[in-house]
Amino acid sequence: MKNTQYVARQPDENGFIHYPDAEHAVWNTLITRQLKVIEGRACQEYLDGIEQLALPHERIPQLGEINRVLESTTGWRVARVPALIPFQTFFELLASKQFPVATFIRTPEELDYLQEPDIFHEIFGHCPLLTNPWFAEFTHTYGKLGLAASKEERVYLARLYWMTIEFGLVDTPQGRRIYGGGILSSPKETVYCLSGQPEHQPFDPLEAMRTPYRIDILQPLYFVLPELKRLFDLAHEDIMGLVHQAMRLGLHAPKFPPKAA
Repeated sequence: MKNTQYVARQPDENGFIHYPDAEHAVWNTLITRQLKVIEGRACQEYLDGIEQLALPHERIPQLGEINRVLESTTGWRVARVPALIPFQTFFELLASKQFPVATFIRTPEELDYLQEPDIFHEIFGHCPLLTNPWFAEFTHTYGKLGLAASKEERVYLARLYWMTIEFGLVDTPQGRRIYGGGILSSPKETVYCLSGQPEHQPFDPLEAMRTPYRIDILQPLYFVLPELKRLFDLAHEDIMGLVHQAMRLGLHAPKFPPKAA
């Protein structure tokens, strides 16, 4: 696992995390900018979640504030973690209905993009949809499957996660919208993914698992759900059977150039 320059902040004896003013200012910049960008682009279930969370704009929220809302809607919680966690810990948390949140925020120099998931990505990108029972059910099922999976199976599960929870699109009566947290926390990708430039394919879990991706570029391909409830339905299908099918069929050719050495 690669190293990170970021260090998660520790809570005091009362469970309160103190952030310097400069970090609250970064949060304010990120959230005020991104709320404008997602208008007319984010799916309604996400916007409903944003409303329920009532995230502060002038400061980084405390995890307890997020937990009160998640617990009352879907029984989920957020769990404080360091900047990067192993797959095993990630699956253990999701399997116990806890979503990992690293308690650091990006520097002003990395405002538009950073590879590590920071508190803005996790809370603004993912927590709104964890108030939605369909999304929450799929995420919980995903964690339980990942916990029991082999190392090789986990790689295929990771692609499914990437193409849905991180970078998924959905068709709605209002048009094509975003639900993936990796997109919704990125101003550039929010605009780009619906611009007509990248390829869109109807969601097929088997195809998603066979599609290579890179984390450091704008995605060349997005999978589109027919509706958000498709994730709930998928949670009750034989996902591991699909993983084994994908492993037999192998990967598609990547739609991006290889990384420069």
